[in-house]
Amino acid sequence: MIVVDSNIIIYVHVQSERTDLALCALRKDPYWVAPLLWQSEFRNVMAGYIRRRILKLEDAKQVMKSALRTMEDREILPPSELVLDLVAASDCSAYDCEYVALARHLDVKLVTSDQKILQNFPEIAIELGAYTSSS
Repeated sequence: MIVVDSNIIIYVHVQSERTDLALCALRKDPYWVAPLLWQSEFRNVMAGYIRRRILKLEDAKQVMKSALRTMEDREILPPSELVLDLVAASDCSAYDCEYVALARHLDVKLVTSDQKILQNFPEIAIELGAYTSSS
């Protein structure tokens, strides 16, 4: 089991230069979990894609449905107290700290490409490329 942030989920569902790495991570450990927050962050990215005409509305809806299927029954709320402790100990947003808190709570790695998370929490966060190349 690993915690993934919304960007990793997006890489699986929207073709990009990071898609192959994300699919490799999914093959390496197919049991991904995330805080419920991932959905809002994912929708926000879809909103940007729609507004910049990268995706049509109907395509964005299909991408969202696919992502929801991937993460079905894999959403866990992290302990709020731990989220706030992490906020106080870092310069990361509470949103970012939700992912970190969940990984700490479950005692698993957080796979991310977020540089601020990687810098603030190197003991729990691992970069997508490093994760896929590790044994």
